Amino acid sequence: MTTPADPGPGRTVPSTQPAPQTVTDRPPGAGSDTAAGTLRPARPRWRETLGLLARNPTALIAALVVLGMIVVALLDEQLAPEGPNEIDVGARLQPPSPDHPFGTDDLGRDVFSRVILGAAVSLRVGLIAVSISLVVGTLIGLLAGFYGKWVDDVLMRLMDMLFAFPAVLLAISIVAILGPGLTNTTIAIGIVYIPIFARVTRSSVLGVREEVYVRAARSVGSSDVRLLARHVLPNAAPPIIVQTSVSLAFAVLSEAALSFLGLGTQPPDPSWGLMLSEGRGYIELAWWIAVFPGLAIFLLVLSFNLLGDGLRDVLDPRQRTAMSGGRQ
Repeated sequence: MTTPADPGPGRTVPSTQPAPQTVTDRPPGAGSDTAAGTLRPARPRWRETLGLLARNPTALIAALVVLGMIVVALLDEQLAPEGPNEIDVGARLQPPSPDHPFGTDDLGRDVFSRVILGAAVSLRVGLIAVSISLVVGTLIGLLAGFYGKWVDDVLMRLMDMLFAFPAVLLAISIVAILGPGLTNTTIAIGIVYIPIFARVTRSSVLGVREEVYVRAARSVGSSDVRLLARHVLPNAAPPIIVQTSVSLAFAVLSEAALSFLGLGTQPPDPSWGLMLSEGRGYIELAWWIAVFPGLAIFLLVLSFNLLGDGLRDVLDPRQRTAMSGGRQ
């Protein structure tokens, strides 16, 4: 076997390796059409997530119910055939009929109209309360999980103190201090769910803060605020999104419970929980007064929970891969 001679200084030996093939790199996130041999852009991640969510029949129905409730809450005055406090003594305690689809209450008010108008109260309280919990709890969880050490110890011990009380009991205590009313009820529910968001966020941040991209960003001098906003929070967001949906369900349920006890919405304003309280004395004589608002609470709470389950599946990387047929 012969070996090539030394070509001497300044000269190169022709390579005996085959020339590399020219490869056209795909743009990041682009997919390829193998049949046509052409490139096509990949779907944005949020559109892919919605597509996977739509393939889950239970989650899709739940999302449509929630969307329908939101539309009803936004158009409540246009959809309600009567005002919430239009009294017709001659039509009191009438069963469901074409004129009154959900019947009338002990004052002759249309239950159907009050259920529609009550949707705005329940959703408004739920959305505002969960927004308070989401912002404050996420901030606390970010700081505790990212910095650790004494920051983690102090913040989490404070959250443990709040978490030690049952949610409804803590909300009742706060409303008892602040006074009954819709605004104070919203604040109380918002405070109650702060520890839950703090724990979920902290747990998610602990799994993200030591990732390669976070350490790389830190090594090039990124500030803590930039690290948290651009790298840590977006990658820790999926569990927080799922918790938001579940917390909305419990916030609606908590508002109904406080209104049922007389601490939330005050008469004569319509509220599903208040309607349950007003109808409990007529459950044998006029069951529809309590049943229809109860069904509305049940349907909305169940839909939020099922939507949360669907979001958990499509946002979990392993479940997402399985649902997309093994493709990332």
